[in-house]
Amino acid sequence: MFGLGMPELIIILVIIMVLFGASRLPEMGKGIGQAIKNFKKATSEPDEIDVTPKKGVTGEEPKGDAEKPKGE
Repeated sequence: MFGLGMPELIIILVIIMVLFGASRLPEMGKGIGQAIKNFKKATSEPDEIDVTPKKGVTGEEPKGDAEKPKGE
């Protein structure tokens, strides 16, 4: 795992505990876990279907909008 052994991971954990405190570590772990869960969910869901009407090839609006008065 990136060339990190157990001693290096322990040193990193001790530094994180000194910087953030032991009481904030569960909150940070929960936040990271939720972020990973949301990322996995977003990558596995199918893309949303876009149902907005598209302009024609000539750049004109669809015919349904052409009948509306311009003042409204």
